Amino acid sequence: MFKSLTQLRVFLALFFVITTQHSYAAEDDAAAWQMLQKAAVAAHALSYQGIFVCNSGKQSRSVEIKHMFDGQNEFSRNVVLDGAPREVLSQGENLVIYNPKNEKIVIEKRRGHNMFPAVLPTNLDRIKANYRLNTGAIERVAGRDAQVFVLTPKDQLRYHHHFWVDTEFGLILKSVILNHKNEPIDQIGFSQINLFNTLDLDWFKPKIDANKDYVMEEENAADVDSSLSPHWLLKDLPAGYRKVEQMARKVRGKDFPVTHVILSDGLASVSLFIEPLAKGAKAKTGASSVGNTNFYSRTVGFLQVTTVGEVPEATAASIANAVVFVK
Repeated sequence: MFKSLTQLRVFLALFFVITTQHSYAAEDDAAAWQMLQKAAVAAHALSYQGIFVCNSGKQSRSVEIKHMFDGQNEFSRNVVLDGAPREVLSQGENLVIYNPKNEKIVIEKRRGHNMFPAVLPTNLDRIKANYRLNTGAIERVAGRDAQVFVLTPKDQLRYHHHFWVDTEFGLILKSVILNHKNEPIDQIGFSQINLFNTLDLDWFKPKIDANKDYVMEEENAADVDSSLSPHWLLKDLPAGYRKVEQMARKVRGKDFPVTHVILSDGLASVSLFIEPLAKGAKAKTGASSVGNTNFYSRTVGFLQVTTVGEVPEATAASIANAVVFVK
């Protein structure tokens, strides 16, 4: 194979360089994923307070956040600083929204999903399966040094994600979602942030006008529904997406509850709504969009199916088409 000892030496030298480069690349890749893993945990395990700004389409709002972890339990209070004094309090995954409407404060209970800065799941396996990770430069966010991480999708079913991670705290300071044209469609970032050390929970209560009546929002009441539907099933979901939650929602004016299924690839979330098509009602079909959100509707059997999410149109359509009618 080798005509001389010199050729053999050249080959071995090149082989050593190539394998060493691959080894360093693997180590760098592993280190990057470890830093992103640290960021996923830091959002839950640190106590911090600050103000972040959300920009989505032409809308912008500032939110004050205070988050505390006492070693066992996680508490968070978000106050929207623009417009009506809307507040969101969460304990673990349980979330309560206080929303002024007329002379009442409407209380709506939900389960939390990817609330900034906790936008990453603590288990990154599915993200690793669907995205490639690269590191960028060190940049300043909210007066602090942050390492830029870029998640590039392996297909056309999801968007690009950029994260700015605090080099000291490990906390995500900024998050940007970009479409396939490399245009930012959603951006959230701290304008100020600092850690605190206290176990005092006096701040963990709403400060909305106490003179108004507090009422529970019945229209959006939901019960967890883990049963299998006799009329439909999900088949051939797009790669990486899986069902994470299913509930039955009572909607005013509808005779039957609307089934709400939440699907995710670890980063992006899509809501799937399934309901019997009301007699005489016009079926909704086709795609539409509002700002950064894509909608897709179709009918299957006697069911109206609608998907909603900040995902590519093809993903919204693929999830809607995954609903199969069962006679």
